[in-house]
Amino acid sequence: MKFSQMPYERPDLDELKKKLTKLTEKLRKADSYKAARDIFLLQQQERKHIDTLSTLVEIRHSIDTRDKFYDEEMRFWNAASPELQEFEQEWITEMLHSPWRENFEREYGSLMFQNAEIEARTFKPELIPSLQEENRLVQDYEKLLASAQIPFEGKVYTLSQLTPFKTDADDSRRFAAWKAEGKWYKENQPELDRLYDELVSLRDKMGRALGYDNYIPLGYDRMGRNCYQKEDVEKFRNAVVKYLVPVAELIYRRQAERLGKKYPLSFSDAALSFRSGNPRPQGDAQAILSAGRKFYEELSPETAEFFNTMLSGELLDVLSTEGKQAGGYCTSLMDYNVPFIFANFNGTAGDVEVVTHEAGHAFANYVNRDRIPIEYIWPSMEACEVHSMSMEFFGEAWAEDFFGSDARKFRYSHLASAITFIPYGTMVDHFQHIVFDRPELSPRDRHNVWKELLTVYMPWLRLDGEIPFYSDGEGWQRQHHIYSFPFYYIDYCLAQTVSLEFWAMIQKDRRKAWECYMAYTKLGGSRTFVELLRSAGLETPFEESCLRGVCETAAEYLAGYDLSGIV
Repeated sequence: MKFSQMPYERPDLDELKKKLTKLTEKLRKADSYKAARDIFLLQQQERKHIDTLSTLVEIRHSIDTRDKFYDEEMRFWNAASPELQEFEQEWITEMLHSPWRENFEREYGSLMFQNAEIEARTFKPELIPSLQEENRLVQDYEKLLASAQIPFEGKVYTLSQLTPFKTDADDSRRFAAWKAEGKWYKENQPELDRLYDELVSLRDKMGRALGYDNYIPLGYDRMGRNCYQKEDVEKFRNAVVKYLVPVAELIYRRQAERLGKKYPLSFSDAALSFRSGNPRPQGDAQAILSAGRKFYEELSPETAEFFNTMLSGELLDVLSTEGKQAGGYCTSLMDYNVPFIFANFNGTAGDVEVVTHEAGHAFANYVNRDRIPIEYIWPSMEACEVHSMSMEFFGEAWAEDFFGSDARKFRYSHLASAITFIPYGTMVDHFQHIVFDRPELSPRDRHNVWKELLTVYMPWLRLDGEIPFYSDGEGWQRQHHIYSFPFYYIDYCLAQTVSLEFWAMIQKDRRKAWECYMAYTKLGGSRTFVELLRSAGLETPFEESCLRGVCETAAEYLAGYDLSGIV
């Protein structure tokens, strides 16, 4: 069924609660494992249907935040989801104490129970009003960004539509675009400050209500972290500063030389990799999708089937339009056993990375779409990001199809940006740890924290005040994960480190690298992140040797990269 044909009707919430309660009662009364298993499978189907309805609303609201019907339905689900969570928790409690638990573990593995125990720690009924308020605040933030109308060169643009101008090869035009974007954020800063202040206070109270000292342990549990802790992340952050920041500094020093600019760079100059302009895809959105089809059809039979399903099912919405939510994501429609990709094409290299990155997520979902329990369809978030970030590197062999004469530029800047991204993403994580460890900080205090962290993680940037929003330490407010998905961002950094392992393997033997990738992907969420890596013969990013090794290999490659003829 095509996406446009998928029906949606708001469910009767009271009837839904009764149905879920009845399933839990039946599980409690099951007199054999077969009976318990049959009820478990019915509950799985019900959860898939509930998830599909809420996801349809999320997608259609993302596509046009001005649509009154789906805006109202989004509000319904923002209120209903926390209420339904109470009934999910009752089911989880019954499963955890079921006399048939050992039978379930033998058939489905113990990880589903380990994850259930973590999830059980994140909720109690008294939190329902707070969870509803959290959803409302996040929706208000996303709608504010989607509503942006930024005057630039006599026209008006959304944030996504303005992005290509921020990497324009013309210095004055690029700088003007950064200024225009920063001006919009500055004008809306009181609201941005208010929303985040309320979110921090609300989340801190939720953590304390569950018996924690602050939100941080609850944030880790809500992310489903089942194989590493805060101390492991701190160790990774230290390794980033020790090994990766110096490599990233060298990349930007060379960039300053190519551009003829003074080092440290301004924010707008740091966005331009080459004097002649950043690599840009050849052709329009349709051309990019056609190149994507060629890539996936030639990569493997499995990827060919997957991507053609995506195209024929209208499962990619990629054009940047007015009223559309910023950013991009991949999700799944469980009733139909298909993933869905949402994005905002804007004429930059990021358009191609949607076809590789988000489709990397989608492919992993497609491979594991029939898994039971449904928690095993997706692994934990950092493990999911390995699928996407590594798929980007597999796509480099088809760079000419996507970028034409800019293919050499792309291969260099893609690897360079993978290296330089990790300090930024690690800084996002460090910032959030400070914020939730000190929830009493004022909005200005938080901006000062970000500004100080910039000097540690991104010393190649000049904080001279020419673009106040960025130079004053306020640039974090454009990173929607900080508002919407606290503690998510380090997952990208851990995964990017693993993806660099795949990149190094691809340089030696692409076929063997793909076999390793499939071995990792086919396990879905049936293992923890660390177990998935070890099963595929990969190092974990928590080992200092891993980050040190990928840094040395990438630095050597970039130092010897042939940039002759490219300015």
